[in-house]
Amino acid sequence: MTKTIALVAGARPNFMKIAPIIRALGRKGEALEHRLVHTGQHYDREMNHVFFEELGIPAPDVCFESGSGSHAQQTSAIMLAFERHLAAAPTDLVLVVGDVNSTLACAIVAKKSRISVAHVEAGLRSGDMAMPEEVNRIVTDSISDFFFATEPTAVTNLLREGKPRERIFYVGHVMVDNLLYQRDRLGAHAAAFPTSALKAEFRRYGVVTLHRPSNVDDPAALRRIAFALRDISQRLPLVFPVHPRTRANLQKFGIDLGVRVVRTPPLSYMEFLNLWKDAAAVLTDSGGLQEETTALGVPCITLRDNTERPITVSEGTNVLVGSDPVRIEQAVSRVLRGEIKAGRRPALWDGRAAERTVEILERELLAASRTRIAA
Repeated sequence: MTKTIALVAGARPNFMKIAPIIRALGRKGEALEHRLVHTGQHYDREMNHVFFEELGIPAPDVCFESGSGSHAQQTSAIMLAFERHLAAAPTDLVLVVGDVNSTLACAIVAKKSRISVAHVEAGLRSGDMAMPEEVNRIVTDSISDFFFATEPTAVTNLLREGKPRERIFYVGHVMVDNLLYQRDRLGAHAAAFPTSALKAEFRRYGVVTLHRPSNVDDPAALRRIAFALRDISQRLPLVFPVHPRTRANLQKFGIDLGVRVVRTPPLSYMEFLNLWKDAAAVLTDSGGLQEETTALGVPCITLRDNTERPITVSEGTNVLVGSDPVRIEQAVSRVLRGEIKAGRRPALWDGRAAERTVEILERELLAASRTRIAA
């Protein structure tokens, strides 16, 4: 009684979450078959065979190459492509991860095709409806059938929204599964990364990532953050892999970060992991990096006023400072004085979340089949 799962990914971070699930499915034998669907939401020239080799998974079975555009254009293009795909290749379940447009688009198409939907990273809420990701999270969860949560607050959110308790599963975090897997594979490869020379030169350094529209599209916000980064870099050299959107806006607004903020192109997952895991502090507006720094115990200073990942603040190494230069600099000063926030890795962030997820999916899918046969 083999069941088929379509695994959907559309952007690089999605593949980090899907990879541990694919590895876990590979250990299940014939009970569960799967195929990896790449919606092509983000085109990335680094997403080649080496990228998938690093993740320990095969390349996608299908790629739509939906491309960019407005949120509506991108979402509709993915929906049309995925509808055609499901018509040609039916499946028993569609599994979506995270909160990108592909997550929402493929969940909607699956439900309209009367196919069950499982959402990995369900229940995360920032409370900020100005974030496109928040809209995607809420709508996806409103139509999903199975909810896989990374932290207890996500479970609470889902219950408050009326989701059935028996369909909510606190399994831990597949992103952490992948982080631990990749960290263990770094080994001797680390010396070959160009940024390893920066690590050797600086000894003690910080890492910056910045890409959210609220920070980089607003000239005033970007200038506030840049002012803080220039000042901090006089005491702590900063390495900044610059997102293309951010690079364009720094140039457009005429903002100078100074020579001690060392800018690099975007880095591969493995090279970036090798860089930030040994940083004195990470300054970021990324959601996933808040969790990864908590998992490895690296101080994280989040340049946002809210987070959909509150466990990184309540239990982890994360602090929220927004775009206020004073608060940003105070947080870094505390790190430099050794006043590092004590954090711990949350429960079930143990590298086995994907195994638990796959076990539950197998149980639920086979149980549903037996119920239909009995009826």
